[in-house]
Amino acid sequence: QVQLVESGGGLVQTGDSLRLSCATSIRTFSTYYMGWFRQAPGKEREFVAAINMDGGSTYYVDSVKGRFTISRDNAKNTVYLQMNSLKPEDTAVYYCALRWGVSYSDSRGQYAYWGQGTQVTVSS
Repeated sequence: QVQLVESGGGLVQTGDSLRLSCATSIRTFSTYYMGWFRQAPGKEREFVAAINMDGGSTYYVDSVKGRFTISRDNAKNTVYLQMNSLKPEDTAVYYCALRWGVSYSDSRGQYAYWGQGTQVTVSS
């Protein structure tokens, strides 16, 4: 099994920071793109950020640019999402995902494996 386990979510106030972690069981972790998605109540799951194999290229949805940073530690088979200046609009369940392809994608359908999600709630 390919397992992805998110952690680090919680209840915070507007302006606070959180760092989400996604630990994986993927032996060849460094050969895959990784992504973060989120799903708010009543809304579709949406792309948040992605990172390429060696971490040299990152991608973000416009609404989080300048506030969120995706990174990875290939030695630990882990991807992170640093979330700063959080807003109530960021409230959602956050999921990490793995893409088998060798190029960037912001489409849910292009990611093959998903974690169970971690809840982020930002109060105002």
